Amino acid sequence: MLLEPDAENEVASELCQLLGRAILPVHAAGGPGTAFFLSHPGGEFLLTAEGVAAQAQRLGLRPSITEPAGVAGESLALADLPAQWIRDARLGVAALPTGELHGFAAGQGWRWRVQPVPATIAVRADDLAGFGVGPVTAIVLALGVGVDGGRPLEVAVERAVRDGDSLRIDAALPAGYVGAPVFGVRPDDVGEISLRCLGIVLPAGDEAGRGHPVTTLDRVLAALPAP
Repeated sequence: MLLEPDAENEVASELCQLLGRAILPVHAAGGPGTAFFLSHPGGEFLLTAEGVAAQAQRLGLRPSITEPAGVAGESLALADLPAQWIRDARLGVAALPTGELHGFAAGQGWRWRVQPVPATIAVRADDLAGFGVGPVTAIVLALGVGVDGGRPLEVAVERAVRDGDSLRIDAALPAGYVGAPVFGVRPDDVGEISLRCLGIVLPAGDEAGRGHPVTTLDRVLAALPAP
């Protein structure tokens, strides 16, 4: 669904309120990325692009997502965790079961205070069919890169188009956005606007001007471990 500018701003603002604490910055050897918490029937996972996970070194610990205040520090070294990313090169995504994240936090005297993206809002095949070939509003919730090197929470409102059985954001995104979740909306059965998580931002391809592919979340959920 393609929204009017005022509606785009309203949805973007609501996303920050509802799911802003699902988002984590990833510090990787190949450059900064974003990851996000997902609540799934098979458990809770941290999702990102496979290329980000392959070179990930640390997870940034935003003050708003840990408690009590001032205990967790600024980052968590992934080398300190026994858990490994489940990487899917075919889809271009990676998932990290979060049990070790919660266990590590408990051992250090703090706990996570996050807002996982619920699997119930994942885009479905009928949603994708309804998008047709025209553009739809695509709202990316990510941790950008500030001039001081900080990782502020940012929202990019772009357009996405069908690209085979996936989607593509038809624009270049700023540094730090790879691995971030992409959201859109669809009318439900009674005409109300329903939020959907469309998928995960992948790195831009080699072809100039093609923007960023998006692996749709329905395909990601199907590849996650069964409950």
